Amino acid sequence: MHNLIDDYVEQHSTPQSPVLDQITHLTALNVLNAHQLSGPIQGRLLSFLSRMIEPDYILEIGTFTGYSAICLAEGVRQKVITLEHNDELEDRIRQHLSLTPLGKKIDLLIGDAKKIIPALNHSFPLVFIDADKREYEIYLELVYPLVPAGGWILADNTLWGGHVIDHAYDKDSQTLALRLFNDKVVKDSRFETLLLPIRDGLTILRKC
Repeated sequence: MHNLIDDYVEQHSTPQSPVLDQITHLTALNVLNAHQLSGPIQGRLLSFLSRMIEPDYILEIGTFTGYSAICLAEGVRQKVITLEHNDELEDRIRQHLSLTPLGKKIDLLIGDAKKIIPALNHSFPLVFIDADKREYEIYLELVYPLVPAGGWILADNTLWGGHVIDHAYDKDSQTLALRLFNDKVVKDSRFETLLLPIRDGLTILRKC
């Protein structure tokens, strides 16, 4: 939910494109849990990081309705490879990608990321993880060999609505998984770690 600071931040940041406005609107109209969309501030951050790094390839695990993939495509040199487990979203995603020329830089793969990732043969200087929170540790280990030294891994929702510090959620499986993930990466000597309180928490990992 927006507060006054969120509104102020949006008002003092470059707005998202009309296409992203359209995708936001279509998602809200047609898809359950539309709040899962990255949104304008995180979307602009993904775009900025992509354009700063300018990687040949980006891997996204969990695309929802394609919004974040389009943001990431703004700086990629060749392709964003985006994975989505929910096959019911496939037509919606492809429709959204067709709304922009950036869609041609995005390859959508539908299926289980745990099976797809080991078959990928690209190096990914930038990876964005935004899928089943209970499997973040698995995704991290799967992508680790594909990320070059100095490469970046982003993990979304790592504050989980504040549940990670709320004992009322001590038995919630996704909260517990995110707590374990957060505790693991900050102690993992393979990475430099920064958890940003942007939207629902975004962890940035730099591979050493």
